Amino acid sequence: MPTIVKLGNLKIQIFADDHHPPHFHIVTPDHEVLVRLSDLETLAGSIDRQSLHRALAWVRKNRKVLNEAWERLNER
Repeated sequence: MPTIVKLGNLKIQIFADDHHPPHFHIVTPDHEVLVRLSDLETLAGSIDRQSLHRALAWVRKNRKVLNEAWERLNER
């Protein structure tokens, strides 16, 4: 799975050939959460609040990058 960005010990990843709805993974050494791209709603998993806020701050500024990565990795 490609890591889109690494922010310290936090990674934002998108899996190739993944299920819908379009989403990304926020991964830390101890947690993982799936977040829907369209509205940034948490779909599954858990993560500490500080890591979630740090990741979502990056996502809000770079949503186009994630949407393009999802489309490239999940062409059907």
